[in-house]
Amino acid sequence: MRTLDETDREILRLLLADARRPYSDIADRVDLSAPAVSDRIDRLRETGVIEGFTLRIDADELSEGLATLVTLEVPPAEAPNVYESVAGRDRVEHAVLTADGDVVALVRTANGDVRGFVDRVVGLDRVSGLSVRVVDRHEWSPGLGDADLAVDCVECDNTVTAEGESARIDGTLYHFCCGSCRRNFEERYERLEEGA
Repeated sequence: MRTLDETDREILRLLLADARRPYSDIADRVDLSAPAVSDRIDRLRETGVIEGFTLRIDADELSEGLATLVTLEVPPAEAPNVYESVAGRDRVEHAVLTADGDVVALVRTANGDVRGFVDRVVGLDRVSGLSVRVVDRHEWSPGLGDADLAVDCVECDNTVTAEGESARIDGTLYHFCCGSCRRNFEERYERLEEGA
């Protein structure tokens, strides 16, 4: 199992800037062939570093409504459910669940009716505090920083390092921290297959 090297990081930076960038352009910038870039991107997808490719839309050009930053204070036990209710809704551009249990969202509300939006999506009775701020400007700029590949062993949940191993079993790529975990997993998998 390889860790992220500087070439992987540069490929990720280029894709963050433009996910539709041709592999040939990336190859020129990282001094690899286009097939080698394709292989690296496939590996980054298999390991879960790249989850998918998305489209960013300038909501100011397409959306009507007032951009507001809405913070919902809810009971801690309700926070994950409230977050799920808010995230992915129309007019919600970004949603965040904070460690202290608040749900923060960038919302475009028709006619500035934040209370109506919260009541429809979450229910005002579930909210103990509501903060609304009008947004002047915003930009979503995901960055890579000094991130490293952090894959957990499917057998023991330890972090897989450069000394780890990978194995493709029935078409699925699995990662292990050591050969012992890989063998244990493969033996258990074979026993389950035989018993099925």
